[in-house]
Amino acid sequence: MSPPATVDLALVGGGGAASLVLAALDRQDLSGVRVAIVDPVHKRGQDRTWAFWGTPGSFLDPLLSASWDAVDVITPAGHRTLPLHPLRYAMLRSAPLYELAGAAEQRLGATRITAAAARLDDDGSHVTVRSADGSPLVRAGWVLDSRPRPPARPGRTDWLQHFRGWWLEADGPLFDPRRAVLMDFRTPQPARGVSFGYVLPVSDRFALVEYTEFSPAVLSGDEYDTALRGYLRLLGIDEATVRVREVENGVIPMTDGVFEARPSPRVVRLGTAGGATRPSTGFTFTAMARQAGRIAAEIAAGRPPLPGPAYPARHRWMDAVQLRALDRGLTDGVAFFGRLFDRNPPERVLRFLDGATSWREDLTLMASSPLVPMTRAAAGDAAARLRRRGRGPGSGRPGDAHRS
Repeated sequence: MSPPATVDLALVGGGGAASLVLAALDRQDLSGVRVAIVDPVHKRGQDRTWAFWGTPGSFLDPLLSASWDAVDVITPAGHRTLPLHPLRYAMLRSAPLYELAGAAEQRLGATRITAAAARLDDDGSHVTVRSADGSPLVRAGWVLDSRPRPPARPGRTDWLQHFRGWWLEADGPLFDPRRAVLMDFRTPQPARGVSFGYVLPVSDRFALVEYTEFSPAVLSGDEYDTALRGYLRLLGIDEATVRVREVENGVIPMTDGVFEARPSPRVVRLGTAGGATRPSTGFTFTAMARQAGRIAAEIAAGRPPLPGPAYPARHRWMDAVQLRALDRGLTDGVAFFGRLFDRNPPERVLRFLDGATSWREDLTLMASSPLVPMTRAAAGDAAARLRRRGRGPGSGRPGDAHRS
């Protein structure tokens, strides 16, 4: 058997996180850097949609399906239109990102290995990526691993953002393409959790309409479809006047569990496995793009490809407290999110969710939340941390986490 190819950097997994890394590497002068992609499937076409906020003018702008300068947040108590300047809310479908990554892969002269990686053997100077039968696939100086995996330590609170979306096409003008609906809380609320509708119009006749829950467990397919039909009625849309062109489903962890971002000296995890998913909302894309840019800049500077934490430690603590308050029923989810947007500029809330606010702004955000329930949640979180610390690393107790 011939020895495996040796490269400087191997990307294990070829989805959104790896595509963003390839695009970021392509924007740097990296002549001589050898790259490999290891994935059993060469991602192409449309398999997901990302929605995110950011400042216009990035390399992603030509790839966007739509963007909005204002979004709506709707509760039973009222309708708010939130101006986002200087930010904007944007939609990116996977096909153009995969195409961009494919072009970057060609320009970088990357090696593609169409196989599943089973083991990453790190000897401290190189990592050997192996298949299920132990055969070496590639030997790399560094490995960026974006394959999904659960947290290394279960959270004290483990919820999910789970959803189903219908891409709807109408015969005549039906949607307002100037504004997206970020959260519509008029949907029936689950016994434990928060639900909302979501509308991303690409044109006046084509839009993604979603039903989303933040809760401990997923629904059945029929339950998602029933919820979506109910939401269409809330929007005043006659189901007979639209056609479902595509269906999207997703499940994203919302947990204060600890993800092991660097499991060995030369292996770095990306995406959700690397802590890029925001525990309080499930949003991931902006942090993945930020990680990719940092990795490419570090490689261009001749340094190890380490992206750093996706979010400040204080934000992860704030998210843990919020999750606990919702999970224990200490605060009403609809009222919590409505109050957050009522008492803060929307641009500040969105920057907080991206991990970009200052200490002073974070204190202002905390002051705008309901004081008594959040104080109780913070005290409970502190007590749970102390109990877990007393039992030692990796230990757990039934009741500390609702889903493992």
